[in-house]
Amino acid sequence: MHTTRAPEFRHLGDHLALDMINTIEQGDAGPQDRWQSDADVQAWLAQFGLAPARDTVPAGLLESARDLRETVRGLVAQRKAGAPLKLTALNRALAAGGSHLALSVQDGGGLELARRYPSRTAADWLLPAAEAAAELLAHGDFALVRKCESDACSLWFYDRTRSHRRRWCSMALCGNRHKVAAFRQREASGPAS
Repeated sequence: MHTTRAPEFRHLGDHLALDMINTIEQGDAGPQDRWQSDADVQAWLAQFGLAPARDTVPAGLLESARDLRETVRGLVAQRKAGAPLKLTALNRALAAGGSHLALSVQDGGGLELARRYPSRTAADWLLPAAEAAAELLAHGDFALVRKCESDACSLWFYDRTRSHRRRWCSMALCGNRHKVAAFRQREASGPAS
């Protein structure tokens, strides 16, 4: 029996929109896209609690998700560089899906107000990600939106550390590689005089 291994999604961006951008990353063998099928996009959405329960995946989800990801990647880079933003594609994604607020009674009688998303089309499924991107672009502190300092890494993150001095997508990944390389360089140059 052949089983397909689910893709590994890294949650290093500290913001949904940045984690979406990070579903394609630069590796030693070139770019690696973790979205290879509609099911991969559905799994990614499910990890964030955004995939509609018990719904059939709509046709074109992969293509729509990739288009949205590249739109957001471009907008984040434009915003970071202080360049004029080309918002047409993101605004189209925001307008394509519908949502509404709904009240529900919780255990104990309290009320919960939550946004509900229909789940008929790919645009509906991707609306929460598009809204997260719009929220980041409008309200994010872009002094804290950074790209990993490793030359071999393409991942973005929102620096939520207390000192705001985060340099790496992850200390376990790029930070550790940098420390090991620096140690080896010091060892190769011999003892300090």
